[in-house]
Amino acid sequence: MEESLRKLLFDPTIGKIITIVVGLSIVWVLVKFLQRRFLWKIVDNNQRYKAKKFTGFIGFVLCVVLITIVYSDKLGGLTVALGVAGAGIAFALQEVIASFAGWLVIMFGGFYKSGDRVQVGGIVGDVMDIGVLRTTLMETGKWVDGDLYNGRIVYVANSFVFKEPVYNYSGDFEFLWDELKVPIHFGSDYELVEELLYDICEEHLEHSTDKSKNQWAELQNKYRLEDARTSPMVSMEVTDGGVIFTLRYVVNYRKRRLTKSMLYKRILQTIENSEGNASIATTTINIDKIGAIKIKPEEEI
Repeated sequence: MEESLRKLLFDPTIGKIITIVVGLSIVWVLVKFLQRRFLWKIVDNNQRYKAKKFTGFIGFVLCVVLITIVYSDKLGGLTVALGVAGAGIAFALQEVIASFAGWLVIMFGGFYKSGDRVQVGGIVGDVMDIGVLRTTLMETGKWVDGDLYNGRIVYVANSFVFKEPVYNYSGDFEFLWDELKVPIHFGSDYELVEELLYDICEEHLEHSTDKSKNQWAELQNKYRLEDARTSPMVSMEVTDGGVIFTLRYVVNYRKRRLTKSMLYKRILQTIENSEGNASIATTTINIDKIGAIKIKPEEEI
């Protein structure tokens, strides 16, 4: 019994297994210690998230290196076999490899970060997590109107960055241009309507306008862009049903639906209080003449 136990304890295979278990435990404890001891001191959420992901990746690499070193004496005769097998594995796992490469591009290429609202792979949503192989999104839209969450969590392979465009709603410029249309009856005071629309924008969109102007200036310094207008703009169009005023403005990507609802409410209230100088146009049907209607007696039917 003692001889068997001694052989078991000094068995090279058992020793390597014990070394790997102990080494993996040390790496795991070290990674968790760094994450809990130092990462909480990083104030910026995005930087803290990246640091957490990076330390986890380093821990994974250390585990692979440890296993490779422990079994290094066994790898010499397997070089050719591993080369052939590696080629086959690379072909079979090309999507996995592409997803890992996509993760590197996303993390270090500035495509998007956790918390951004993006459209990737045809899915619009907020980025919850950027994994090594896939990005997790909280989806918006679909059967829900506007930019509201629908409660569905979507997992998209990171390899999409090499296949499809990536739309970022909140990257260097967190504002979107939006429009709303106000139909006005013919004969209204058009100059008054235009003035009322500008007053409403000045009252409710002044903060967004100033902030978006500053961000656009920073974007111009970074990229080659023209000096786009971020202040509200009102244009007029004549149609068969009346005069259409189009209000164009910038709004934070998270407040688009709320802002449009608030503007419509203020516009309706203001026009209704204009003492008849302006009124909202509605679809009307004018019937000039109705032809004679003949009704057959019941017995002829």
